[in-house]
Amino acid sequence: MSLIYIVEDDVNIREIQRYALKNSGFEVQEFGCGRELYKALDKNPPSLILLDIMLPGEDGLTILKNIRKHQTAAKVPVIMVTAKSTELDKVKGLDLGADDYMAKPFGVMELISRVKALLRRAEGLPEASVLSNGGIILDTDKRRVTAAGEPCELTFKEFELLRMLLLNQGIVLSRDKIMEQVWGFDYEGESRTVDMHIKTLRQKLGTDGRAIKTVRNVGYVIDNL
Repeated sequence: MSLIYIVEDDVNIREIQRYALKNSGFEVQEFGCGRELYKALDKNPPSLILLDIMLPGEDGLTILKNIRKHQTAAKVPVIMVTAKSTELDKVKGLDLGADDYMAKPFGVMELISRVKALLRRAEGLPEASVLSNGGIILDTDKRRVTAAGEPCELTFKEFELLRMLLLNQGIVLSRDKIMEQVWGFDYEGESRTVDMHIKTLRQKLGTDGRAIKTVRNVGYVIDNL
């Protein structure tokens, strides 16, 4: 059973998060500030942390910096949860090492979906051979993609890009993370390469291409239409 840490000073929001996570089979521990969190991290690092930005004492961004320097918890996935929703806040959180970002108010189903997707990615669990979103169906084994029931001919990189987006549905992927995963660490091209491939991928997917959303100054995410 995965252990989730909730760092949130609003008792009502914390209660909603706890209830949703426990009903989905997760073990949960709650904290109202960073000081309480640090003590727990030393003893028992979790599988994932839900971290609010607006907290008493240290804010969430400062806590995130400290988590990424922690001896045993540095690689724990972190989802930033905050009332702030400007692009600058998203960029700050992602640049400091957050793995995903959710703005309040959010739906319980969205929360659980993001948590599960991030845990799958972090734990390296086997992925399904067939991935889908709306009318998009990607068959990894057969290297085949259909959109609205019609075959969609993609290049190797377009296929890998779409697969990465589908594996992380609802999670914002930065251009750097996409470049690292699809093109590799040693690729010397520009991040503009990602934008061009996204453009052609959307065109080839037709109306289903609208599911690929741009998060300005950050990267891309695929959501349900």
